[in-house]
Amino acid sequence: MAKQKKKSTEVNTALRLPAEEAYAHELRKLAELDDRAKPKNWQLSPWAVVTYLLGGTLSDGTIILPKYYGSRRIIEIAVATLATDRALLLTGIPGTAKTWVSEHLAAAISGSSRLLVQGTAGLTEEALRYGWNYARLLADGPSEAALVASPVMTAMKNGRIARLEELTRIPSDVQDALITILSEKVLPIPELNTLVQAQMGFNLIATANDRDRGINELSSALRRRFNTVVMPLPATLEEEVVIVKDRVAQLGQALELPPAAAPIAEIQRLVTIFRELRSGKTEDGRTRLKSPSSTLSTAEAISVINSGQALATHFGNGTLNAKDIATALSGAVIKDPVADEKIWKEYLDTVVRSRPAWQDLYEACRGNASIEE
Repeated sequence: MAKQKKKSTEVNTALRLPAEEAYAHELRKLAELDDRAKPKNWQLSPWAVVTYLLGGTLSDGTIILPKYYGSRRIIEIAVATLATDRALLLTGIPGTAKTWVSEHLAAAISGSSRLLVQGTAGLTEEALRYGWNYARLLADGPSEAALVASPVMTAMKNGRIARLEELTRIPSDVQDALITILSEKVLPIPELNTLVQAQMGFNLIATANDRDRGINELSSALRRRFNTVVMPLPATLEEEVVIVKDRVAQLGQALELPPAAAPIAEIQRLVTIFRELRSGKTEDGRTRLKSPSSTLSTAEAISVINSGQALATHFGNGTLNAKDIATALSGAVIKDPVADEKIWKEYLDTVVRSRPAWQDLYEACRGNASIEE
């Protein structure tokens, strides 16, 4: 009697799934119900892509969770840009969801967000164009078999979206390798006396921080090839609290942390601190404040809550409190050990201390070794 094959019980334990896998059900439902015109090689119509990013309820009752909280017009402009032959540049301070939005745009449009080039100061031109399998190159000379396609070349061949993170981190001479690709939609391969022509559906989403140190300015020739969309910080306290709460819950599930470990009151308090220090004034506008050198972005607020959540779960009573977030909070604010520490002490003494409901946070932060007198 033939042995029956054992049913696989293997579970995907990846720390973070790509968007097209994490939200596969939503993308599948949108594709099934999407009856609007789609550009060539797009998985969804522009309308469905916007719905996927911003959330909504489909005709069959399926709920699409929002991936981005903010202006609908910003997302519409980004999607409309990608439907043309013009590349998209998402820019803004760190933590404004540029990478998050680019990943979800690529997943919704191309069905894959993995055609990614991570920009660094040491990136070479080959990473944007193509490289060679040197064993084959030495054995047989230049050939198609010896060619190693970059994610950008693969996207051009297949009519997909390529992603380029931290464009301004890349040296200027390497950046310029994109000019021919974006303007002529071809990638010459002189060693083979041929070229790759971009297929319909190809485009590029680049991201760039405008506040980081050590960035390389884009040449005017390259900047003209992009439609630039500035990603703003959340407009209101309530909006930012919702973003932090939802992302903390998602990350908590991945890390198997109980959602009760992050009460909404602590998130509201943390977001208020970040917004006040960013804007240089208290929420009521009555007190002027000095702003630290750190960006204090929404992403950093999520990180602070997550760190405190882990402390509360593994070394506390399971519920996030002021003591759990004090160290991570001080670390997020104090990036310059001299100037930022003075600003943080002043904020604690003039703002946090004056709020009766915040005394536990004041004592926890003042007791932190990083800001002791």
